[in-house]
Amino acid sequence: MPELLGTGVGRGIASGPVLRMADPLGEPDRTPLAEPAPAANERVHAALAAVAEDLTKRGQLAGGDAQAVLEAQALMAQDPTLLDDVHKRIADGSNAERAVYDAFGAFQEILAAMGGYMGERAADLGDVAQRIIAKLRNVPAPGVPESDHPFVLVAHDLAPADTALLDLDKVLALVTRDGGPTSHTAILARAKGITAIVGVAEADTLSEGTVVVVDAAAGVVIADPTEAQLADASRRIAERAAAASEPVTPGALADGTHVPLLANLGNPADAAEAVALGAEGVGLFRTEFLFLDAPTAPTVEAQQRAYVQLLEAFPGKKVVVRALDAGADKPLSFLTDKHEENPALGRRGLRALRNHESVLRDQLTALAAADAETEADLWVMAPMVADAEETEYFVRIARELGIRTAGVMAEVPSLALMADQVFHHADFVSIGTNDLTQYTLAADRLLGTVAHYQNPWHPAVLRLVAQLGAAGADAGKAVGICGEAAADPLLAVVLVGLGATTLSMTPAALADVRAELRRHTLDQARDMARAALAAPTAAAAKAAALAAHVV
Repeated sequence: MPELLGTGVGRGIASGPVLRMADPLGEPDRTPLAEPAPAANERVHAALAAVAEDLTKRGQLAGGDAQAVLEAQALMAQDPTLLDDVHKRIADGSNAERAVYDAFGAFQEILAAMGGYMGERAADLGDVAQRIIAKLRNVPAPGVPESDHPFVLVAHDLAPADTALLDLDKVLALVTRDGGPTSHTAILARAKGITAIVGVAEADTLSEGTVVVVDAAAGVVIADPTEAQLADASRRIAERAAAASEPVTPGALADGTHVPLLANLGNPADAAEAVALGAEGVGLFRTEFLFLDAPTAPTVEAQQRAYVQLLEAFPGKKVVVRALDAGADKPLSFLTDKHEENPALGRRGLRALRNHESVLRDQLTALAAADAETEADLWVMAPMVADAEETEYFVRIARELGIRTAGVMAEVPSLALMADQVFHHADFVSIGTNDLTQYTLAADRLLGTVAHYQNPWHPAVLRLVAQLGAAGADAGKAVGICGEAAADPLLAVVLVGLGATTLSMTPAALADVRAELRRHTLDQARDMARAALAAPTAAAAKAAALAAHVV
């Protein structure tokens, strides 16, 4: 049977009939403006306001990562630069729909040419334009089709507003032609636990009604599966459901070796769900939500209140907070440089904080004060750290301001290569596999055209993880994983075999990882790790790990 390849999101598997996403609205015609310009501008203003309000409401309903994504889209709908361009085009004689289409299209081209994170956002901007034009036409916006039976949704791509509010009783899985592993479709699907495969180049060949098996773990869509393939899918679906319904226990290997399973969180409001899914603490708390879209840094008092809310949700448990990681895909007007040629390699993370030390000191002061108010075990780490000198700088200031446990993130290969020196200063290291993979393989992690390089199974990445694991063991200090690699159950076992002492992931992945860890002893995990390290490619590393211990 035909097999279509793409990038799987998570470990889910599903089967069902295809339902295709409706095509986008047609391109507006170029009929000259037939109404007074003020009237056209007023209609555009009303449409923009309605779309922004709708996106904001959808975000509030969705919560979590989806809320941040949709609120960002709502801001796009009200961008004054775009609105000025629409006004100018109307003044030049374009009708309202055409003015919106051309203004948003011109900005999309600029974003697409920038590549990386901004290139990925071009699709989001296109969705906003479609919604505004639909309002102007007084027709429904393109979106997820309705159905009275469960289905596999196939689309060119999926807008954040649609992904965030999918009916999980109806949508069995997602298959998209476009998008990379860090597109918003992938991010939101992972957070919601939706079986998904993105970047399926031949997705357009899937006809409506065709039964498919969507195997995210293998990154394969099987069209017209055999009875045996359907039976295998049903068995695996049942196994995953049984694992998810088992009592939540601490993460551990088959021999009883404890491997704490922690959650990656971006907002204190997400803590309750993480706890319910069995998170034993927090391995990565992203503090950017307090700073993004703000003209100035929040006050110490405002930050302290947010950190207290987070820490109170995890009494007696480890909570690792990342200092502000601004720059690259998260520029801040008051902190990062404008118009950097290559911001992913520019002044981001600790580099930006060091250039504006007062922002760093305020954040650490707020964290120390929140720690004093609560009973959690607070750990604080710096992002984008290159070597031992930068490590010493951060740890020294953190201790000066009252942080008891201070460490760094390993995202830059140089830090892994200098790991023995880094551990002279750091209390711990947490490996951000997304960026470590990006920088090791020189492939922008947010650019779909090089998505095939963004694979943490690559032996080059695994060798750096092994070096960090060995240095941590020699120093008697913790080495955590907080990148998306920890959410891959089989890779999670290999990472433990390489020396990782904790694993942190999106909460939706906790059950799958917990179940996989219980199938392997520490010795077996080390055997799998050794086999993967000796492989020449990412695919070969995964195959070698599987072959090293077939269970």
